[in-house]
Formats: sequence, C-alpha cells, structure tokens
Amino acid sequence: MPRVRTLFLSDIHLGTRACQAEQLLDFLREHPAEKVFLIGDIIDFWSMSRSIHWSASQNTVVQKLLRRARHGEEIIFIPGNHDEALRDYCGTVFGDIKVEHEHVHTTADGRKFLLVHGDEFDQVTRYHRWVAVLGDMSYNMLVRLNIMLSWARRKLGISGYWSLAGYAKRKVKTALQFIFDFEESVIHAARDRKLDGVICGHIHWAAIREVDGLTYVNCGDWVDSCTGIVEHLDGRLELVTWRGAAPAMLPSEELLEKA
Repeated sequence: MPRVRTLFLSDIHLGTRACQAEQLLDFLREHPAEKVFLIGDIIDFWSMSRSIHWSASQNTVVQKLLRRARHGEEIIFIPGNHDEALRDYCGTVFGDIKVEHEHVHTTADGRKFLLVHGDEFDQVTRYHRWVAVLGDMSYNMLVRLNIMLSWARRKLGISGYWSLAGYAKRKVKTALQFIFDFEESVIHAARDRKLDGVICGHIHWAAIREVDGLTYVNCGDWVDSCTGIVEHLDGRLELVTWRGAAPAMLPSEELLEKA
C-alpha cells in the first residue's frame, strides 16, 4: 500500500449527522502516513450541545486514529473553535495523540508551515459568537438539504456530486470576501513569523495556492467536500478530494425520512 509522509485533516465534525465518517475511513485506509495533523473542529461540541448524532462509523474513526497512534504514527491534534474546550489540554497527550495550540511543520523539501485551525483570524468567531453560531446552524441546514438533494439526484439518474453549500458560497459576495480576508490574515501571520506558508481549516474551502510568495493551504472539510491535504515523500503537497464525496452523501430512504 502506498505510504505518504503526512496527512492534514480538519473540520471532520464528529458528533453530527453531516459528518462523512465512512468516506474518511476509506481515505485513511488508503493513506498510511508517518504523521497525521488534525487541524481543528474534529469533534463538534457546538452541534452536540443541541443534538448528538454519533454513528458506529464515527466511533470507528476515533478508534482508527488511536490505533494508528499506538502503532507509531505521530498524530497531533490542534483544536478549533468547535472543539475549543480541548484547548485547555494543550501540551498533554491522550492515547498517544498530542494536543497542541499550533505547530510549525517542516516538509521533506525544507519548507516551514504554520499549522493553525484559523478561527483566531475570523473576526466573527472571535467577537460575535452568536453570529458564528447562527451561521453554523445555517450551514448545517444547507448540508442536510444537500443530503436530500443528492438522494433525489440519484433517483432521477443524475450523476456527479453537486454541493449546495459550495454553490451558496460562490454566489454570495460577502461570503467570498470573508474567505479572501481570512486567507490574507493567515498568510500575514505566517509572513510575520518568517515561515513559508500556512496550513489551516475553519472555512470549509479547500485550497492550495501561492499568495505573495507564500503558500496558503486549507484542508477543507469532511461534511461537504471530503477533502484532505497529503504531503508526499518528496515534500510535495496535494489537495485530495475523496471520490467526489458522492457515495456518503446518498443516504438510505429511511435516513431521508428521518432527516
């Protein structure tokens, strides 16, 4: 089985119905690695305070990560805003998984990247929490609508995955401006620390791009796009969209009726 140097994953949102744990498990099986960075919002305590959906596959994700850590993979967990309660435990180790506030990762080709979730660069999350919570609820509603749309598209024989949440982001100018402002802020932080780039999550918008001589990398998410970042043995970074997210977004009719 091919081996990669590092995996970067964020915004898995365990504990929610939208979490595409089966897709993530499939991705992890195909990508043994030397290191795994979990860059925030791995467990969604925000949503779990309203309702909890913890499936067998989500439990398996946790077990698989713990098992990989026991077997020698270095796993570092950087909490985000949805699992911010775990920031009180930065500097400790749980089941061989290290918890850190941030990390500087050096790739195989010598580049240094700041690893942060990114919510500290989001003015809404920092200073207007109620707006952030309302936005989170709206986003979750879009993702659940997407599940039903995907089911309907399959019934109509329409192939390919289409993201309602992604469409909304592309069409709403203020959302795009927020994304651009966020990217500029995290790149500025990396430049101030004389690093080569940043790897983050938070905004559910996967990307690898050069910005003013630095590399901006966003892991995306595992509720809508099913994306992760892979560092190959030569240091090359690749954005992987796992099978277009289509299989896990097609629930059974029974689940659809309960949605």
